[in-house]
Amino acid sequence: MTKDRSILTDYVREHWYYYLLAVALIIASNIAQAALPRVLGQFTDALLAGGIRYDMIVRYSLILAAIGIAYNVLFGAGQFSVMRLGRKFEFAMRQSLFRKFSTLSEHYFSRQGTGKLLSSMTNDVTSVRESISNGVTMTTNAIFLFLSCVVMMLLSHIPLHLIVICIVPMIAIPFLVVYFGPRIRKRSMNVQESLAVMTDSAEEQLRGIRVTKTFAIEPTARERFGSTVDQIKDNQLHLVRMSSLFQAAVPFLGALSLVISLLYGGYLAIQGNITIGNFIALTLYLRIMSGPLQQIGNVINMMQRSGASLDRVNRLLGEQPDIQDNENAQPLAASPDLELKQLSFTYPGSERPALQDINLHITSGQTLGIVGKTGSGKTTLVKLLLRIYDPPAGTVLLGGTDVRDISIHSLRSRIAYVPQDGFLFSTTIRDNIAFSDRSIPLEKVENHARQAMIYEPIVRFPDQFDTRLGERGVTLSGGQRQRTSLARGLAKTGPILILDDSMSAVDAVTETGILANLVQERKQRTTLIISHRISAVKQADRIIVLDEGRIVEQGTHQQLLEQRGIYASMYQLQEEGLYYE
Repeated sequence: MTKDRSILTDYVREHWYYYLLAVALIIASNIAQAALPRVLGQFTDALLAGGIRYDMIVRYSLILAAIGIAYNVLFGAGQFSVMRLGRKFEFAMRQSLFRKFSTLSEHYFSRQGTGKLLSSMTNDVTSVRESISNGVTMTTNAIFLFLSCVVMMLLSHIPLHLIVICIVPMIAIPFLVVYFGPRIRKRSMNVQESLAVMTDSAEEQLRGIRVTKTFAIEPTARERFGSTVDQIKDNQLHLVRMSSLFQAAVPFLGALSLVISLLYGGYLAIQGNITIGNFIALTLYLRIMSGPLQQIGNVINMMQRSGASLDRVNRLLGEQPDIQDNENAQPLAASPDLELKQLSFTYPGSERPALQDINLHITSGQTLGIVGKTGSGKTTLVKLLLRIYDPPAGTVLLGGTDVRDISIHSLRSRIAYVPQDGFLFSTTIRDNIAFSDRSIPLEKVENHARQAMIYEPIVRFPDQFDTRLGERGVTLSGGQRQRTSLARGLAKTGPILILDDSMSAVDAVTETGILANLVQERKQRTTLIISHRISAVKQADRIIVLDEGRIVEQGTHQQLLEQRGIYASMYQLQEEGLYYE
């Protein structure tokens, strides 16, 4: 077993005793099934000899009934045990994948489609589960039923040379596996990749269905999705052709063995070299053995397909987050100052710096306003502070400690961040606001809703704070979603509050009311307000203006107006009601 199978081998090693019990039950059922042709052969010989009595018929009937009951009970118990273990493995693997996704950095998700990750959690995990459930059952059944049949044929005094001649065609099976196995695996990998692309496309099309309908381009959307389905069809057909050839070849070898037994075994029976009962037993044994041969084909197909899926899952589980805690990471200080020293940063894969030579010191409890054009680096500052991306060493400090030396959990749990497009989950409004701490009492949830001026719209819903939101909060308007997200940020305790253009979808009157409500909140925490609107930042203790990643102006609102620079131009345009990016 190779190293990339560690997740599977670890699970089997942990539950080896249950697997051993399941395999033992299946083996016992195989032995019981293999005894059936021998008993029938003995019964046939007794009938032909003419010395059978009624009590012997009853005895043989009871023996056959006992064999049938034993086989079904033992095999059923063994199969149930294996299936149960497979389901537990499926659950554990999906939990492991979700835990892994929760540790990966934003840069990873910017490179991977959500649909591809969902495909791994569904299609790939299911494929692996089927391999360890059906694969164990079929492999055990195939090997030990085959061996049990050979042993029983020898015990039935069927000549050894006849047994060998009949099973010779089966020797070709390993050669078929060597030829077909890698080809099936490669085609299976292509199928899984195309399924991931299709899932990604479906997820994107469904999320954008409202835009599609608005622009009346449903035929174009269907065509785009249809191309991914066509790719799956082509890859599936390539896989089916190869699998069908393999699955047809294996039973053919079993049929060939049966033909040999009829020709040569029948000849020996006519010559009197074997009894009719032995001939019937031989035929039944070869018929039973054809089942394991078919199962071997299914198992090889299944293993090759699940091997491709397991490779994909192992690659995901092997991904390492770009952002990790240092060995000596420490918690964030209670009320830290924020300091930026010669901060310059360029996104991976970009040649143009997002930030250049940023120097800034914000005392704990101060409010900093950040304005600038789109792409000037405002949100990049936040991403570096939260370690969504790692800043250069020694450039971003909280409480005098490099953020790279602060534990990620401590850092992010102590910073309340409200983005412009705050994601709302399809649960209740209360759960969304109390997202950081579900134990927050309803009174506090209501208070934060009032601060964000979303309380009145919420209580007009029939279920009020227990109203369930649709996907991504579609039940609410754009402004209501933003204010609900703001209430969620306010409900999160911590020394730092960041509002990243989080009132862009609300009107000026509502924005003014929210800012007035936040006066007391801002006194208790260091607050960063990022906005295109001057009205959102003009009461800040200090304001910086970013342009092309540099701080080009800073001061209070009045000081910046007197400088008659970018800030003053923005203020003038907005006072005149003109749009400014």
